[in-house]
Amino acid sequence: MNHNKTEYSLSNWELVSVNPNDKNWDWKDLFCFWGNNIQSVIGFSLIASLYLVYELNVFVVLSGTLIASIFIYFFANLIGKPSQKYGLPFPVILRSSLGIKGAKYFSLVRGIVGIFMFGIQTYFLSRLFSFLIRIFIFSFDNTFLEHDIFLIFLLGLNIIDWVAFVFTIILQVFLFSKSHHFNRSIIRFSAVIVYSGMLIFFLVVLLYDVKVVSAAFVDIFSINDIFDKNNVVPLIAVVGTVFAYFSIVIVNYGDFSRYVKNEDELKKGNLSLILNLLIFSLFAVFIVIGSDIFLNKNLENMERILTNPTDIIGKIDNTILTVVVLFFIIFSSVSTNLIANYIPTQNTLLNLLPTKLNLKTSAIIIFILGSIIGIFWLPLLSQIGILAFVDTFGAFFGPLFGIMVIDYYLDKKSNLDKKDIFSIEKNSIYFYSNGWRVKAIYSLFLGFIFAASTIWNENLMNLHSYSWMIGAFISSLTYYLLVSK
Repeated sequence: MNHNKTEYSLSNWELVSVNPNDKNWDWKDLFCFWGNNIQSVIGFSLIASLYLVYELNVFVVLSGTLIASIFIYFFANLIGKPSQKYGLPFPVILRSSLGIKGAKYFSLVRGIVGIFMFGIQTYFLSRLFSFLIRIFIFSFDNTFLEHDIFLIFLLGLNIIDWVAFVFTIILQVFLFSKSHHFNRSIIRFSAVIVYSGMLIFFLVVLLYDVKVVSAAFVDIFSINDIFDKNNVVPLIAVVGTVFAYFSIVIVNYGDFSRYVKNEDELKKGNLSLILNLLIFSLFAVFIVIGSDIFLNKNLENMERILTNPTDIIGKIDNTILTVVVLFFIIFSSVSTNLIANYIPTQNTLLNLLPTKLNLKTSAIIIFILGSIIGIFWLPLLSQIGILAFVDTFGAFFGPLFGIMVIDYYLDKKSNLDKKDIFSIEKNSIYFYSNGWRVKAIYSLFLGFIFAASTIWNENLMNLHSYSWMIGAFISSLTYYLLVSK
């Protein structure tokens, strides 16, 4: 009895190596994965804003975006290969680097960030449903919303907002608490449907006045001053900004690469990130510029151009188009919440209590905590600067990545023991010092200090976009020097 308890105390059906029959993801699935990561309101606004900030200098923004995507491609391959080879998720692979206890608690950092962002994303997703409910009611009775009951607010939400919030939670419970097979279907469907929505939005804008809109779009592709030295600093800034946007999903990329067929499919799928960024950038910029012409009859001052898709449709007096676009934004928001927040959080919880939690019980924890965060986001959490503390936890991601890469490729020579990685026996390879690898922990905190300093030190805040890289470099270098002795 004791032997069995020891043998399986670190195991869980969701943490063990993926069944070979389930390793069926190919490059197209990863194309959809990367597509989902950028297909969000934040992603749309970020890409469009970069072009406007640098006055539509296509060379600077496109070049910076491509350079950033090359970095992401390289890092995604490094962190994705161990999980692809052994079929193990991020928290389990981390046991090799930090020890079985170190991985249990430090992987939870990813879960803490994930659960906060899940709650915040759930709140904003509920706002989209709230808009749809109001549009639906108004289309039947344009005076109904004037009743006093809609002026009663609790925690910043009225009755419609509460209905929308509860519906959002129930919808995500239904979609997310199934299996990785269903998650794969969500990722595939969402990527295709959102790109289809962007194409429709693109055509609506284009067909408003093909000649004028096309001319405005062509004008931004000027190559004047393409090699101007003044473009160097903006180029570096764009690289850092785009990389920072994707950095949150890199450290736990193994949660998804574990399902990929082989290394070739992994590399091709990661390469599709570049194609995604190119397609999405062109759509986003065209829609923003075309919408401004659509609304104002001319290309306005750069500072006045709307870059948020919800702001754009809010200015367009077309109910049908508004409803359609809102539905596409909802699809993108749901899939982003699944990939960037829910799945990473669930795996870290399962790793924390592998014998006590399963898909359903971990889902309950996520939705309860996420609901609390979402409910208190507007009246409390958004007012106390909670995101600064979430960013501070995120400063661990780069150092974790750096240690995992050095440990796997240089210390372990790309070999892991799939039996010992689930063992708590003192003579197991990954037990180290009572379950902790001191050299890795030391390197991790050193990298974290440097990364977090870009958040809290006013003199270093301009390096915040590079905090992930800074932390990864410091921790990987320190760890390499310690283990190579």
